[in-house]
Amino acid sequence: MGEDSGAEYVNIGEVTSPRSVNVKKVAILPLIFLIFYEVSGGPFGIEDSVGAAGPLLALVGFLVFPFIWSVPEALITAEMGTMFPENGGYVVWVASALGPYWGFQQGWMKWLSGVIDNALYPVLFLDYLKSAIPALGGGWPRVLAALALTIVLTYMNYRGLTIVGWVAVALGLFSILPFVVMGLVAIPKLEPSRWLEVNLHDVDWNLYLNTLFWNLNYWDSISTLAGEVQNPKRTLPKALFYALILVVLGYFFPLLIGIGALPVNRELWTDGYFSDIAKMIGGVWLRWWIQAAAAMSNMGMFVAEMSSDSFQLLGMAERGMLPEFFGKRSRYGTPLVGILFSASGVILLSWLSFQEIVAAENFLYCFGMILEFISFVRLRMKYPTASRPYKIPLGTFGSVLMCIPPTILICVVLALSSLKVAIVSLIFVVIGLVLQPSLKYVERKRWLKFSVSADLPDLDYSTHGSADTLMQ
Repeated sequence: MGEDSGAEYVNIGEVTSPRSVNVKKVAILPLIFLIFYEVSGGPFGIEDSVGAAGPLLALVGFLVFPFIWSVPEALITAEMGTMFPENGGYVVWVASALGPYWGFQQGWMKWLSGVIDNALYPVLFLDYLKSAIPALGGGWPRVLAALALTIVLTYMNYRGLTIVGWVAVALGLFSILPFVVMGLVAIPKLEPSRWLEVNLHDVDWNLYLNTLFWNLNYWDSISTLAGEVQNPKRTLPKALFYALILVVLGYFFPLLIGIGALPVNRELWTDGYFSDIAKMIGGVWLRWWIQAAAAMSNMGMFVAEMSSDSFQLLGMAERGMLPEFFGKRSRYGTPLVGILFSASGVILLSWLSFQEIVAAENFLYCFGMILEFISFVRLRMKYPTASRPYKIPLGTFGSVLMCIPPTILICVVLALSSLKVAIVSLIFVVIGLVLQPSLKYVERKRWLKFSVSADLPDLDYSTHGSADTLMQ
């Protein structure tokens, strides 16, 4: 995912995010781990893939699925993120290609799916601890523990993105290390024949695909932090490449060890099962280590996702899509109102079950990704000479072909969704369709102040604009 030196495009100056010039920018190593936590955070939560489809399909899924989904999404994020290095991220891509109305819809669906996704991490955190602390399995202790965790991690986001980035590095290393140790301890117990077990007549395809999809998406989320990154035109593509390798290895290796070292009982393979595997392989000490790593991993995923969600709202305010107060930064340079809104959404949705959260956020995320694929191809045709510091070495036809397999996958995921999830998700979509014109009405009445930052390049929403309108 290196730079494309053979392409010709218009050179433009570095775009800086408004009011963030004096804020310390994120370097490449923290950025890699922020992406790692946006997408993965380690193998915690992938256990359902074995329970749903068995050992062979689980292993094959985490090897093949990245080429169908993760690689195209990461490549598009690298190109679009360097073309629009600002905090609006994918919202700006869609607005430039399809107009402000659809840009807002993209922002609404992606923010909502991100908040739903973030509501999952307190659930996973408590699931991994409930075997050691049974009181956290339900009732008021679980509710209060989830609320306290949300408050503490929200405060960490408030204190600054650079702090979040380096905390992500520390948490990432701590979360990965016990699986390396587990792999070494398990070597004498491995039986490769267990990796090949398969029963195609007993596969829960809905749970299997949703688990794969949830664990390998959200590569585009880092684009909403592009305005906070050191030299994003060079740093972002490199960070995406290294994070992709880290994520795939972080899933495949623990699955290989967990399946190969113990007889497979698919009914036991549910979220939190890796801690039990650790106990059977290495003893209680390794189980405690995995549980602590899971807790730390969920903390990392929470703060990374909240950073992306809150900076997206800030970027939308800077583009005039949301009221100006969403663009307010704290003294640490963080989006104060965006953080509060995102935290409130997490608290409101945290009562949902693991499977319901995964299915609902996948459904909304699919709609957003369809808009991204369309916008990616549209911008290739609309602004062929616009500056793309990283450009996928494919023409327009190749770009369309690259988007076909993930689009088919999106259709399959949507088709397999339950009626309950589909109805709830479509209600959220309809709310977004009505919300944008409602906000425009509020703007016309001057009930709330909206403004477009003068520090950002103009976007041409007409279908006949030139590449020059994208830049200043």
